[in-house]
Amino acid sequence: MLKISSSLKACIAALALCYATTAAHAQTFSPQVREYITMQANVIALTDAKVIDGTGKPAKQHQTVILREGKIEQVGDAKKVKVPKDATVINCAGKTLIPGLVMVHEHLYYTIPMDNFFNVAQMPGTFTKLYLAAGATTIRTAGSIEPQTDLALKQLIAEGKFIGPDMDITAPYIERKAYDIPALNTVSSTKDAAETVNFWADRGCTSFKMYMHATKDDLKAVVREAHQRNLKVTGHLCSITYREAAELGIDNLEHGFMASTDFVAGKQENDCPDGARQSLMKLDVNSPKMKELQQFLISKGVAVTSTLPVFEPYTNREAILGGGEAALLPEVRESVVSKWKAAQGKDSASVALFTKELAWEKQFHDAGGLLIAGTDPTGAGRTIAGYSNHRQVELLVEGGFSLPEAIKISTLNGAVYLGRENEIGTIEKGKKADLVLIDGDLEKDVRQIRKTETVFKNGVGFDSQKIFNSVKGKVGLN
Repeated sequence: MLKISSSLKACIAALALCYATTAAHAQTFSPQVREYITMQANVIALTDAKVIDGTGKPAKQHQTVILREGKIEQVGDAKKVKVPKDATVINCAGKTLIPGLVMVHEHLYYTIPMDNFFNVAQMPGTFTKLYLAAGATTIRTAGSIEPQTDLALKQLIAEGKFIGPDMDITAPYIERKAYDIPALNTVSSTKDAAETVNFWADRGCTSFKMYMHATKDDLKAVVREAHQRNLKVTGHLCSITYREAAELGIDNLEHGFMASTDFVAGKQENDCPDGARQSLMKLDVNSPKMKELQQFLISKGVAVTSTLPVFEPYTNREAILGGGEAALLPEVRESVVSKWKAAQGKDSASVALFTKELAWEKQFHDAGGLLIAGTDPTGAGRTIAGYSNHRQVELLVEGGFSLPEAIKISTLNGAVYLGRENEIGTIEKGKKADLVLIDGDLEKDVRQIRKTETVFKNGVGFDSQKIFNSVKGKVGLN
């Protein structure tokens, strides 16, 4: 029998460990995914970048970030960080590096009112691609139309067969029958609402969303069932006020304060009133009542999701937010742009309320509330996955947030809400190598975020513009 020295045994063990670690990181991708990969190496050095790290701290110039086997190994001054000899080096001079976006009000479907009918269509062939192309490496879907499709896409992405972000999948909407939207799930009782939670949690959904006509008893039951499984509940509410929802234990409220019915005079319990928008219009931007509500939400630990793109006014604004006109199917683009043109100069009330919403979100944030970010690609068809993620960051800056604050809201804060702040959300040693390289100086102009060059997910670099180009003219079709 061949005798092996102890030193040789140690060497073999070390090599085996090295191989196991490398093999564990090595991801297998389908040819359709590999087509968009520009960088896949065990060690990558991103040198001389401007880094906005997601913590809210000021940007740092001339930074080098070392990625090893899908993790961030080192971050520091370019003059002090030693680049490993085996590293693939990317010179990032003149470019900006931010964490992968963590956006929490996303959908895998697209909506557009057509022929007096609210059309809802799943977009499996385009939206997951667009999210990743824009730098959204982690998303939460905030309500599902085809949950089985969403769950299947999540699995296909994890297996390297589809392009897209990591996804926290929300179950079908929990809503009472009110709207004539055939695709919208409804429940017939509080018992039905509770059973919906357990049915979809057993199938892999990790989040639940209450909708506009759900009752207080529905919410109470959903919170009970979800929290027993350590899962979270959010809501786009109307029949339930923000204060009532917070008292019942909801984790998150969608659309900033635009969906609040707390200020409707004479509102009846479990009734979705017509005057919600008017009540907010009457409210002063510095209303003590609004600030009291904000403080109550903070005291209950309720996060608020900013979804500014879906509310952005028409006048003197882009037709398709974030510059995504080319992504739309031509017939759909024609319809959306036509409505946008017709609305120019006719939405002064929307402009005024949008300005208030910007201020209210900043008040909530500055008072210590957890403000998280999403886009909600629904509404009148102007809000498209990917492009609207860029626009959300731009609008936060428009609303008075500093650039580091806007990036933190769009990255770390979302990670905190999802309970994943120890692995994603910032550019720090030991975290997943989810990063976005932007071909420009984001500090000089936040709109440079649209020049996303490379998106790193688990340390694998994807060609952002190539992905964007691959879906031109397809949104609205697939």
